[in-house]
Amino acid sequence: MSYESNPILDKLPKHLKQFIKPQNYEEYSAIDQAVWRYVMRKNVDYLGKAAHSSYVEGLKSTGISIDSIPNMYGMNRILKEIGWAAVAVDGFIPPNAFMEFQAYNVLVIASDIRQLEHIEYTPAPDIIHEGAGHAPIIANPEYAEYLRRFGEIGAKAISSAKDYEMYEAIRHLSIIKEAPGTPEEIIDEAEKKVEELQNNMGEPSEMALIRNLHWWTVEYGLIGKVDNPKIYGAGLLSSIGESAWCMTDKVKKIPYTVAAAYQSFDITKPQPQLFVTPDFAHLNLVLEEFANTMALRKGGLDGVRKLIASKALGTVELSTGIQVSGVFTNVLEHEGKPIYIQTTGKTALSYHEKELVGHGTNYHSEGFGSPTGKLKGINLAIEDMSPRDLRAYDIYEGESVTLEFEGNIKVTGEIITGSRNLQGKIILISFKNCMVTHGDTILFRPEWGVYDMAVGKEIISAFSGPADVTSFDLITHVPSEQTIKVKKSPERIVLENYYQQVRDIRDGKRDMELLEEIFEDLQKNYPNDWLLSVELYELSKKDNLQELSEIVINHLKKVKDRRPDIAHLIDGGVSLVDASYEKIIS
Repeated sequence: MSYESNPILDKLPKHLKQFIKPQNYEEYSAIDQAVWRYVMRKNVDYLGKAAHSSYVEGLKSTGISIDSIPNMYGMNRILKEIGWAAVAVDGFIPPNAFMEFQAYNVLVIASDIRQLEHIEYTPAPDIIHEGAGHAPIIANPEYAEYLRRFGEIGAKAISSAKDYEMYEAIRHLSIIKEAPGTPEEIIDEAEKKVEELQNNMGEPSEMALIRNLHWWTVEYGLIGKVDNPKIYGAGLLSSIGESAWCMTDKVKKIPYTVAAAYQSFDITKPQPQLFVTPDFAHLNLVLEEFANTMALRKGGLDGVRKLIASKALGTVELSTGIQVSGVFTNVLEHEGKPIYIQTTGKTALSYHEKELVGHGTNYHSEGFGSPTGKLKGINLAIEDMSPRDLRAYDIYEGESVTLEFEGNIKVTGEIITGSRNLQGKIILISFKNCMVTHGDTILFRPEWGVYDMAVGKEIISAFSGPADVTSFDLITHVPSEQTIKVKKSPERIVLENYYQQVRDIRDGKRDMELLEEIFEDLQKNYPNDWLLSVELYELSKKDNLQELSEIVINHLKKVKDRRPDIAHLIDGGVSLVDASYEKIIS
């Protein structure tokens, strides 16, 4: 196995395990470590005051260090104490899979880390965003349960055919934006593609709506009073720029309600408004309110239509509990109700998420169709009939019968057998020599073989994915592209070596006397690098090397003059050092 498993990860279905990758901790360079350390020091300094109290407490309880990128499979030994685990993945994964991981109490973490040039914010998921943003807050049990429940409901949300196209476009944009040296025209083209899709998505799908709720809570949520909120969203907790920006009057604060599902977002820009929940319990109330609007709970004709529009694997559940999973292609209706449902291609029948014996995709390899509803002129539905009632209507093994349903669906054939649930209700009837029609349209011919009819007076649920995940081969994820691993130049390798030497000096593995030599080489060969100079300034102050610290500060002033765009980052790092130094000498 390429990653370290544990009891929580062992429970994951195979189709989720396909997304997991090794973290490859040794691939993080000393520059990567310095980026992590800078962001974490800035965040803890600021977020200690601006974040929900669970954040700082969670850093300690999840074993996340300020000084080093976390080994997530090492983190699992601590996360298991709160019933969670973490896995590494390659960038964005499909939304349904992301949600399903959460339902299994597994935190998905993109193991890459942002470039130094994107230290404040990156549109790509990275270990700072997810490791330092998501992980600490799940130590709060109330919030952790919200995250799990969100995943459970979100994984059932039905997508539109355009949603996956949007996912691929956003994944592509995040990859090329984070890859060093990508030409601006390539990025512009990708941004235009995302914008075009955003403007032509049509009616938002359930997945699009619930993804909005996820964004405005899990990623960009505020908590407390509208006029004085605290931060809990991982996107804000991991962005040293936006976490401060969001607390200003330039960002509108709105009480969090289900209306947030209809507020779209742009991952490439700071958010102009944010939603404030009074407490974590309120998040679950809004989630349940939204879930009540989903086909998962409403079923009906609209639910089947959503599945057809998705062009993807989905499930309908009838009132008897029988579940039909496949790609739905047609529904016949009568007076606003579905009277016949049809799948095309591999289909499976289940009951309570367990495939019915003999009714898997090998048997139903070419699709499945069945009437739904009541028999015409009979108030008693088949599922509610007692054995005596069934006999009276010739719904009995060995009998030839014509069943005429409301909406002019007729099923004529000889009953072979029926399947019942544990309560004794008929859930499936199999016929031979069967003809199924809707008016003049033939839906099933006798020569096609045995006809299996699902029994149910109504469709009570429709949702994304199969009822039984073992019914289908879901090991199909092949990303359109992988995150880009850029080959390092000789100059970059030398610079990484300088960063490593400074890290070793801080850890006591090398002599302090090396600092001046490193700084001289840095000034000469890498005059625009700023983060290592900040670290050199920190060490010179710590060891009371007054002359060196003054030289470094003067150098940093020159870097700020040359690079005014990162002046605030230099000032932030220096002020952290000075504040720490003042504490030491006071």
